Amino acid sequence: QVQLVESGGGLVQAGASLRLSCAASGLPFSSYYMGWFRQAPGKEREFVAGINRIGVIRNYGDSVKGRFTISRDNAKNMLLLQMSGLKPEDTAVYYCAADSDASILGAGIGTVDYWGQGTQVTVSS
Repeated sequence: QVQLVESGGGLVQAGASLRLSCAASGLPFSSYYMGWFRQAPGKEREFVAGINRIGVIRNYGDSVKGRFTISRDNAKNMLLLQMSGLKPEDTAVYYCAADSDASILGAGIGTVDYWGQGTQVTVSS
């Protein structure tokens, strides 16, 4: 059974930093492209960041470039998202995603194989 379990969300003030983690199990983690998406109330799910299988190719959504950093530790089956300079508009539920297809690097959402349950990030002004 595949599980993606996010953690690290919370309530912070604007300008603060947070680090999200996604613990993966039940799948060959190093064989999957991974990504983070987010969804704010009343909005569609939005691409945040993607990373290739060995962690050397990364892509980011325009709204988070320069502030967020995606990384992975294949030895620990862990995906990370370091977020800095948080803004109120970053408030959303953040989801970890696993994709056997590289489309996730191009913000593709349709080919995602597995989703986590999400972790809430709330940024107050």
